[in-house]
Amino acid sequence: MKIWVKEWLARSQVFFVVWCVVAAFGTYFCMYAFRKPFTAGTYQDYALWGFHYKTVLIVAQVLGYMCSKWVGIKVISELKPSFRQTLIVGLIIFAELSLVLFGLVPAPYNFIFLFFNGLPLGMVWGVIFSYLEGRKFTETLGMGLSISLIVSSGFLKTVYFQIHNVFPALTEFWLPAIIGLLFSPAFLFFSWMLRVIPAPSESDKLLRSERLPMNSADKRLVMSNYGWGIMGFVLIYILLATMRDFRDNFSVEIWNEIQPGWDKTVFSQTEVISGSIVLLSVGCMSAIRSNSKGFLAIQGLIAFGIAICGLSTLAFSYQLIGPFSWMVILGTGMFLAYTPIQVALFERMIALFKIKANAGFFMYICDAFGYLGSVALLFYKEFFMKDLNWSGLLIQFCYVVAVVALFALGFSHLFFSKKAARDFHKKESLSNDENAKIALSNSHIA
Repeated sequence: MKIWVKEWLARSQVFFVVWCVVAAFGTYFCMYAFRKPFTAGTYQDYALWGFHYKTVLIVAQVLGYMCSKWVGIKVISELKPSFRQTLIVGLIIFAELSLVLFGLVPAPYNFIFLFFNGLPLGMVWGVIFSYLEGRKFTETLGMGLSISLIVSSGFLKTVYFQIHNVFPALTEFWLPAIIGLLFSPAFLFFSWMLRVIPAPSESDKLLRSERLPMNSADKRLVMSNYGWGIMGFVLIYILLATMRDFRDNFSVEIWNEIQPGWDKTVFSQTEVISGSIVLLSVGCMSAIRSNSKGFLAIQGLIAFGIAICGLSTLAFSYQLIGPFSWMVILGTGMFLAYTPIQVALFERMIALFKIKANAGFFMYICDAFGYLGSVALLFYKEFFMKDLNWSGLLIQFCYVVAVVALFALGFSHLFFSKKAARDFHKKESLSNDENAKIALSNSHIA
């Protein structure tokens, strides 16, 4: 079976693309079954240290996830292909054991196990993307990851409510472990699909440059040459990741405020619509073969997404659109900006500037700071904005994102434009020098 699949993957481009998209989507979707279902609970009867217990649980998991991202800067950037499968399966086993302990230990003392649950899961994205990057169709292949990110949380919340309706005796503390267990066989199958994906071809390496494990010297050199521009992208990602995480973690509370009596299937409805639009938009980036044009187009798509977030929120605030329309448009704009950074921006940057690096290194810098932003926003709400409701905080933060992220994007665009121009003139100068040497040599011979 494995040999037959590898032969087809090498022979058929269409089969290869479909296989990679399905494998990435399935693996990452199943990872979310171990991470997100607990956020569907409200935990109204519990509190800890004066904080709402759900806030404590989310902060605990986000802190673990954030630590995972900091560790991932080293682990994922230096990961060798032979260790990918062992690592990803081990990460999921650790996460499921943490959920079991979350169910076993009585509240409120079980919050620590959500920290341990988040600790391994933050590295799963990097392992999956390492199978996909450095290929001529990476943007398309990465769509499996992107769509999974968009639709999984809403779908899994729906699964949570359905299971709870069938088995009402299951508590909010045991449902996450049960859902994780149900998705374990599917995770193993999809991770096997990743394992049989062949390495990038020579034409892939020529078009997108070869991706290699990085050492400390490589990382220092990259940040020395491109650090300021990268930090602009990191700031954008921090803002978008914070907004995405907040909107996702407190979506139940937000819907309770903006539309009482909402339908519990609304999560899957809004995210499927957003996911379809993002899939089409970002997937089209693979059609741009020129890395310079692709890099520019991706920045344009990010700017468009950020603008949609601000404008849709303004329209909702003035009651020009309803709650459902706002959540759909906001989600679409957010993911139109967020997704290209994950699967395309650094991919094109590496290829354009011929950097000895891999996308995992840059993304884990983004994610490490991004989840720090999520924690900071939660604490800010608890300490300084206790009287402000969840939807009100989301509206205010959308305005901040629209202004600051567009400014940061403009800064990074100027930085990399100047960098590309300098590199072009340097190459042109070297080429002219080489031609002059050849001409001089020919004159001597003559």
